[in-house]
Amino acid sequence: MKPVLLLIPGMLNDARIWSDVTAQMQGLAEVRIADVLTQDSIAHMARDALAQVSDVEPGRPVLLVGFSMGGYVAIELLATCPTRWHSALLMSTSCLPDSAQSAAGREKAIAAFQADFETTLQAVALRGLAQPNAALQDRLGDMMRTVGAATAIRQTQAISRRSDHRSALETLTVPVHVLCGRQDRITLPAWSQTLADTISASTLHWVDDAGHMLPLEQPRAVAAVLSRMLPRSK
Repeated sequence: MKPVLLLIPGMLNDARIWSDVTAQMQGLAEVRIADVLTQDSIAHMARDALAQVSDVEPGRPVLLVGFSMGGYVAIELLATCPTRWHSALLMSTSCLPDSAQSAAGREKAIAAFQADFETTLQAVALRGLAQPNAALQDRLGDMMRTVGAATAIRQTQAISRRSDHRSALETLTVPVHVLCGRQDRITLPAWSQTLADTISASTLHWVDDAGHMLPLEQPRAVAAVLSRMLPRSK
């Protein structure tokens, strides 16, 4: 039986954020993509994501993959049901609670989404990339526009209320890979280093020429890590 990849999108993302990665994984695993667009908390996103693999047969490996906000959801799942996963990949994310500065920044983001969503999403798309790239900015803009301001605000509020699971991560025995672009300006590389340091059973990977949007900027690098995580055939 092929392993299952449970992919969890980030904020302002839908399944399209994974399209370039899944194209690299054809035939290697069954892909399932969590829907994180309607819930009002990270815990509820985790609950619904877990339900998407409730029918997976015992003994069939499930790999947990979270990007950005999806990384917060994946951390929630690792903390609350750690034995469910064969391994996990946490990308462009953090285990740290919001600082006062971060909390203030989220309030400013909510106000910006309310005041001028189009201008704000264009700024987010540009900031998420290591270098300006018109094609990727257009793809991100189309996706964010579809997700919409109301969802962006709800997701921002959910992120601000997320739980601190560092104590659970410190005792985690599931193999975890941490992936971060060296030019990430949204989730800083230092936060990925802290995440890797917190999880003793982790491996940290740096991706050159990449900012925050790893699944779009460097899908082959993401797929290469996923391929190494797949269980070997006996």
